[in-house]
Amino acid sequence: MDTKIIYEQPLNERIRVLLRLEFLFAQAAQHLHDDSQWGSRNTLNSLLEILSIFGRTDLKTEVLKELERHSMTLAKLEPNPDIDQSRLKQILSELEKLGGELHKSGGPIAAALKENEFLSSIQQRGAIPGGTCDFDLPGYHFWLQQPAKRRTRDLAAWLGHFENIAQAIKLILRLIRESTCFKSVTAESGFYQITLDPNHPCQLVRVAVDDTIPCYAEISGGRHRVTVRFMELSKQDSHAKQAVRNVSFDLECCVI
Repeated sequence: MDTKIIYEQPLNERIRVLLRLEFLFAQAAQHLHDDSQWGSRNTLNSLLEILSIFGRTDLKTEVLKELERHSMTLAKLEPNPDIDQSRLKQILSELEKLGGELHKSGGPIAAALKENEFLSSIQQRGAIPGGTCDFDLPGYHFWLQQPAKRRTRDLAAWLGHFENIAQAIKLILRLIRESTCFKSVTAESGFYQITLDPNHPCQLVRVAVDDTIPCYAEISGGRHRVTVRFMELSKQDSHAKQAVRNVSFDLECCVI
């Protein structure tokens, strides 16, 4: 059985930010298990990128709106006898619980971390190529020499400030991805286009391709249409060009 490579393209800024955060949370969690100094550096780099995103927008309000929107949408399905009621109740309970925890948290997410001088100094130097070298940040160098358990404990505590909103983002994206099913389509000469219904805005486009196909999907789209181009990399110079072959793939347009 062939393995599928899944490509995703967000069609609005809110989902774009949530996908970036999902990626960064997963990256931080992965590096957290590496107790080497380089693992700690990579975990902290992910943490600082997360902190930077939260510093640019009121994501807490945006996520709460998404949780409430999904709750309202799913609540309308309760009278439907064809719906798995136990599963529906479980999801509604998750939405309510996460929304309540975010409401109770009070104030901006991770406000304390934004005032952490240690993290701020690393973030400032991180904008300079190689700016977090030992001689640039002796305090950081000292922290990296501490036992792995101490570093991991500190990193886990800092990441813990984002735990509730990370779980909420994970649930929101899961509901969006599971809101529809893949359908099989074909990109003729490597090109496929579909017209969308502007009255039911698509949030996320997902393309699944067999990993045996020597092409990658390049997705673009807006409110009215989505285009998928399959690109091949030249073996000589790695130059990308559109495939001339017909490519069969699976497509999801997630509207919820």
